Amino acid sequence: MKEFAYTRAATVADAVAAVNETPGARYLAGGTNLVDLMKARVEQPTRLVDLQGLPLDRIEATNDGGLRIGAMVTNSDLAAHPEVRRRYPALTKAVLAGASGQLRNTATVGGNLLQRTRCGYFADPTKPCNKRNPGSGCPAIAGEHHNMAILGASSSCVATNPSDMAVALTAFDAVVSLETMDGPATTALSEFYLPVRDTPERETALPPGALITAVTVPAAPVAVRSTYRKVRERASYAFANGSVAAALVVRNGRVHDVRLAFGAVASRPWRATRAEEMLLGAPATTEVFGAAADAELLDAAPLPHNEYKVALMRNLTVAVLLELAESSR
Repeated sequence: MKEFAYTRAATVADAVAAVNETPGARYLAGGTNLVDLMKARVEQPTRLVDLQGLPLDRIEATNDGGLRIGAMVTNSDLAAHPEVRRRYPALTKAVLAGASGQLRNTATVGGNLLQRTRCGYFADPTKPCNKRNPGSGCPAIAGEHHNMAILGASSSCVATNPSDMAVALTAFDAVVSLETMDGPATTALSEFYLPVRDTPERETALPPGALITAVTVPAAPVAVRSTYRKVRERASYAFANGSVAAALVVRNGRVHDVRLAFGAVASRPWRATRAEEMLLGAPATTEVFGAAADAELLDAAPLPHNEYKVALMRNLTVAVLLELAESSR
């Protein structure tokens, strides 16, 4: 890999200053994605600013009944935390569905939100890729695309976001806390990931040099009745072909509250707002669940080899909602 400078930050302010004073510098948390990309020369930072030791590794209750999760909390600690398991079971299941136990022990919440796509063309510097080299083209469109996007893609890029955790966080309206050179800031996770359009190299709304310090999950009574289901090509850890984070409360046979988000179908976690709107107040039946899924997938634009994802996501959504409806009665 390319030679780089290394600094271990003593404070959050020191970390932000160190990255902003060196063009091409990057933050190093768990490194499970960044270091791999450095080895492949996809990422070539001039300087790594190590965040280990910063006080960003706590999970704390908020005044409104939610949880504030530090950016340096490991995936394993997040999944095992009793309040996460009790209040947001879908989040626990999503984290456990991602990677192996060894990787979860090292990977962090902040790093998980910023992990790059697993598109093979992006990961190979010998191939064109608009995300890595803007204007060079997207060979996946005519090439290997069986696991690429079916929603929100463009002629510039059809890669998908690989995070399981972010799908569950999206369903629960999480908010990302940042530290910038101008001070603290926040942004809703729903606005954190940018639409791909013709600028696939710009994946997030993170200001240049900003550091993710925490993710806050607001109080959501419906989240107690939530789950996450992931379909993948092998039972051991693998990236999703499709996934659903869902929460559902049924009263008197009708949907009283619902949250729904899809994974592995777009360049960002996909909040299924159209389906949610159809479901609220509607009968909790297989037919209604299927119609809501169809409405959400109406704008799907699959490529020849990933058309299966439309039926997969419909069936997965119906199955997850039926499971939650049964447990809610």
